[in-house]
Amino acid sequence: MDARPRPLAPFSSRRGGRLLLVVPFALIAAVTTVDVLSPPDVHLGPFLIAAPALAASFAGPRMTAFVGAVAVLAQSVVAVARTSLTDLNHTYQIIALVLISVIVTFFAHLRERDETRVARLRTIAHAAQSVVLRPLPHRAGPLHIASVYLAAEEEAQMGGDLYAAARTASGTRLLIGDARGKGLDAISEASLVLGAFRVTARREQELPELVGHLEEGVGSAEEPQSAADPGPGRGPGPGPGEPADGADEAFVTALVLDIPDREPVVRLVNCGHPPPLLLRQGRVIPLDTAEARPPLGLADVLTADARVATFPFDVGDVLLLYTDGVVEARDDSRAFYPLAERLTAWARDDPPTLLDRLRADLRSYAGGHLGDDAALVAVERLAQT
Repeated sequence: MDARPRPLAPFSSRRGGRLLLVVPFALIAAVTTVDVLSPPDVHLGPFLIAAPALAASFAGPRMTAFVGAVAVLAQSVVAVARTSLTDLNHTYQIIALVLISVIVTFFAHLRERDETRVARLRTIAHAAQSVVLRPLPHRAGPLHIASVYLAAEEEAQMGGDLYAAARTASGTRLLIGDARGKGLDAISEASLVLGAFRVTARREQELPELVGHLEEGVGSAEEPQSAADPGPGRGPGPGPGEPADGADEAFVTALVLDIPDREPVVRLVNCGHPPPLLLRQGRVIPLDTAEARPPLGLADVLTADARVATFPFDVGDVLLLYTDGVVEARDDSRAFYPLAERLTAWARDDPPTLLDRLRADLRSYAGGHLGDDAALVAVERLAQT
C-alpha cells in the first residue's frame, strides 16, 4: 500500500462540493437578472463580489478564478445592457471585481497549500504513531487480548497513554502507562518507555529488574546539569533531598504485569497507576497492591522498591487495565465515570465485546468528548490447548 501523503483535492471535486458551487453561480445569475431589470438609479453590480469570495472559502484557486471570471463577464453584460462598457460607474465596478477576484484567488491558493501541508503532516504523524503504539496481538499463548485507545483531541491517534505486550519463554508480559502532560512531550516520554519495554521485556529477568530498565528509559530523556556546574546565570545546585531542575517534569505512571502460561496467577508491579480490575464470575475485583511504587521517572525523588504483587488469574477470568482518562471522565454534572459499577453489567463478556461496550458507554457518559486520553486493555485467560 502506498503510504505517501497526497495533496488534498479541491473541495469542488469532493463529495458535496459540486452542490456548493451552485451557490456562487446562482448568486451571479440572480444579481445579473435583477440588475438588468432595475431602474437606472439602482446598481446591484457590487453584490457580484460575493460570488468569488464565497467560492474561495471552499473551492480551489482555479475554480475561484473561474467564478471570478464569470462574475466579471456578468458585470460586463449588465454594463452593455444598461449603458455601455465605457460608462464610468460600470468601469469602476468591473475593475474592482477583477481586483477582488485576484485577491480571493490568491487566498484560495494559500488555503489549498495549507490543507496539503496538513494532510502530509497527518500522514507522517499517523505513520509515526503506528510505529510507537503498535497494536496488541489478539492471542498471546493462553491469553485473549483486546485493546482500545481513545484520544481526547480530535484527529489524534495517540497521546501520552501507552500499552505494549511481549512474549517470553514462560508467559506474557504487559505494560500499560500514562505519561505526564499532553502533546509531543507526553508522546516522547511514552515512546521512551515503550522502547525500553520492547528491548528488555523478553529477557528472562524478574519484574523489579524490568521496572528498573523502564525507569532508566524515562530518565534518558533528561540531561540534568551538574550541581557543581550550574551554568552561566544560574544559582547553586539543588540541596540534599531536592530534585534537580526538570527532574519533576517527566514521569510515567505504569503497570507492569507478568502472566505465566502454566500458572493461574498474574504478577504485577504498580508504579503509581490505577489498579487493574479482575472480572470473575460476574464480580469486579480491584487488584490493589499493598504498596505502590512511585511513577517511573520519580525514583530519585521518592525512593521505593519495586514490590511484586501476585493475584489469582484463572481460566475464564478477565483482567481490565486502564488509564486515568477512563475514571476521570465526567458527565454534565461533573461526576466521575463509575467504572467498576458499569462493569458489573458486562463482567461475563469476552475482551472485544467488553471494550466495545465500555468505549460506547464512556463516550456517551462524557458527552462525546473526553477530557484526557484513555487506554483500555482487556485480557482473558483461556484454557490450555
